[in-house]
Amino acid sequence: MHLVQLLLPLYDNDGHALPRSYFTQVAAELTAQFGGVTAYLRAPARGVWQEDEGGDVAHDDIVLHEVMVDGLDRAWWAAYGEKLRGRFGQQELVIRAHPLERL
Repeated sequence: MHLVQLLLPLYDNDGHALPRSYFTQVAAELTAQFGGVTAYLRAPARGVWQEDEGGDVAHDDIVLHEVMVDGLDRAWWAAYGEKLRGRFGQQELVIRAHPLERL
């Protein structure tokens, strides 16, 4: 089993808030595909990174959507990630998977 997490930006590259419907649609798609989703929407996390060595520091305010999956279908996640990059207008979007042990 794996925990798959999607880090989704709240704002586009020009600083405009992305439509709430984008996040609702992601939750609906993940629920349809995997039977459920957990979305952390109330307290956005902040990602900070340096563009280039010595370059500007950039940041994103992000929310997290996660699902537990029995098998990790890398091809499905790659295609879904590409779809979300287009929808959210991002060059990169983090989708990560962690091995999960149910207790």
